[in-house]
Amino acid sequence: MQNIRAEVLLPTKELRDDIPFFTKVLGMRIDEIFPADDPSVAVFSGFGLRVRVQKGADVAPGVLRILCDDPVLIAGGKSQLMAPNGTRIDIVALAPPVVMPPTEHEFVVRRMADQAPWVIGRAGMQYRDLIPSRLGGSIIASHIRIPDGGPVPDMVHFHSVGFQLIYCYKGWVDLVYEDQGPPFRLHAGNCVIQPPEIRHRVLFASENVEVIEIGVPAEHITTIDHDMVLPTTELRPDRAFEGQKFVHNEAHGAEWWPFRLPGFIVRDTTISHNTQAVAGVQVVKRGPGKPVWATHNSDIHFTFVLQGNLTIEGLDQPAQQLGTGDAFVIPPGMPICYASPSEDIELLEVSLPGVFETKLV
Repeated sequence: MQNIRAEVLLPTKELRDDIPFFTKVLGMRIDEIFPADDPSVAVFSGFGLRVRVQKGADVAPGVLRILCDDPVLIAGGKSQLMAPNGTRIDIVALAPPVVMPPTEHEFVVRRMADQAPWVIGRAGMQYRDLIPSRLGGSIIASHIRIPDGGPVPDMVHFHSVGFQLIYCYKGWVDLVYEDQGPPFRLHAGNCVIQPPEIRHRVLFASENVEVIEIGVPAEHITTIDHDMVLPTTELRPDRAFEGQKFVHNEAHGAEWWPFRLPGFIVRDTTISHNTQAVAGVQVVKRGPGKPVWATHNSDIHFTFVLQGNLTIEGLDQPAQQLGTGDAFVIPPGMPICYASPSEDIELLEVSLPGVFETKLV
């Protein structure tokens, strides 16, 4: 088998100054040095990297990033150093913590008729942004579709998130998750949550499948896992991933209860319970009673109109007539009424946290 390797080329003016920095300060190993009488090239290795420092090389000094579980244990705890040859060394956490930015509250309405652009995202899927402002980076809500059915060119991956929901809106999609058994089909009306860093993969999709995906925070890292093979051999449905359990909620046979707002009924997806109230997800339909005005104190309150229509009446806001495919965000403390709901109205409601207070006004 052919021996192939790669290296990074860095310049230097005086190699003798760089050797002790790369070996003693960074703790790299010196593998090659030449010529013997007046060395001008040295090759170092460490941290999965091979570095050639060459006198007079016509390249920029560049930046080396060293990623590790505990940056304090490298280079005396310094987070940034400058090598004698001018190369900057950044020492950072391998898995930085998920940062939840403060929510920038606003009343948001996003209509399907607005013709928000569909953009091509990961694995060729098409995305429509449902909250353009992303509430200051606290949440991303996407309407995702795959026009052509068949195998999805996805890889085993995971997300560094605080919360993530996939609700199948139309069609179906085949998924597989770490420690959750063999692949299964997510049908329209059903949903899953993807706990932080659970490995998973999208396998196959029906034609014109559409899903609603919620991610918190809006910007989060997706990492490809080249080593894990799914499905995994172990079945651990009660495994907690950073305090959250995997949920595959099915609409068939679900029980419906009076909603917290008169005039509607609701089915709970058990997501609040299984995330320790990090987030709640409910599906809402028309029920007995007359809609009333109310406020809530949830930090994030997002709703997608799955079908039907209604009018959102908000204090000091013009009435907003919404229909299938529209979405809205209600900020905490804002009086709102879900007025004139059609008999076939169906809403997907996502709240963070999963438990919050509602006051009728």
